[in-house]
Amino acid sequence: MRIRCAVLDDYQSVAVTAADWSPVADAVEVVSFAEHCATEDELAAWLADFDIVVTLRERVPFPATLLGRLPRLRLIVASGMRNTSIDYAAAERHGITVCGTASTATPPVELTWALLLGLARGVVTEANSLRDGGPWQSTVGADLHGRRLGILGLGKIGGRVAAVGRAFGMEVVAWSENLTRERAEEGGALLAASKEELLETSDFVSVHLVLSERTRGLLGAKELALMRPGSYLVNTSRAAIVDQDALLDVLHRGAIAGAGVDVFDVEPLPADHPMRTAPRLLATPHLGYVSQANYAAYYGDAVEDIRAWLDGEPVRRLG
Repeated sequence: MRIRCAVLDDYQSVAVTAADWSPVADAVEVVSFAEHCATEDELAAWLADFDIVVTLRERVPFPATLLGRLPRLRLIVASGMRNTSIDYAAAERHGITVCGTASTATPPVELTWALLLGLARGVVTEANSLRDGGPWQSTVGADLHGRRLGILGLGKIGGRVAAVGRAFGMEVVAWSENLTRERAEEGGALLAASKEELLETSDFVSVHLVLSERTRGLLGAKELALMRPGSYLVNTSRAAIVDQDALLDVLHRGAIAGAGVDVFDVEPLPADHPMRTAPRLLATPHLGYVSQANYAAYYGDAVEDIRAWLDGEPVRRLG
């Protein structure tokens, strides 16, 4: 009898075709779930008969309370090599191995620029108008060349965003709590004197910070009020870094020109969530890591992780 593997949040139903699962086909039955499970009770019921779970990013929390309700679970494979939504101590207590996979920073960098360019040139407004028989040209695009791009977090992703900004002829400045002038210059950016200066002087602000207690709520009402009326904010990092109510307020008041957002406080967004109808907002359903190459890496490594675990030699262990 084969053991059972659940693949969660397979929204596009591509998990079993994005990689070759044949190395584990003799021992593992793979079942993918295209719907998101929002409650712990439902998830406990869904996963009661599974030995392995493959989960994407940090979309599904695995706290101690849930792990304690899954006595059959023995392996969790999480995409990427960092996941803060799993209680590793509880997993160890319950004899559950946790493994990660490779990932690349390229897809979120590309999506950041898709959002930024879409905002700057009014792409959605103009494309919808053309399709629906609306006015021929109704917006005036914002230029990138010669404008200031402020990056919050100049790490693996932020550094690549900075490189693209320089290619557009933008002046790039960066800030994070521990960023030094030398590291900023190595990343091709000027070091902003403070978070406040970056917000006050940048025409475009892009968030690329890891969510932590220091960065949670980093951009609240006071910080967003510092941004220029003609400036844009892009967040492809974590929703909790930007106060969602404060962002909605500045968008409705027109206090900034617009925002591009790929991450939300609740995912998937409920049908009546105010982010679905906010003005001056270009929003995408958390597509930052959703690309063919990344999915091939996630699921390909998931197969390797499962095969290695079956052989008694787990690889890419997390926790």
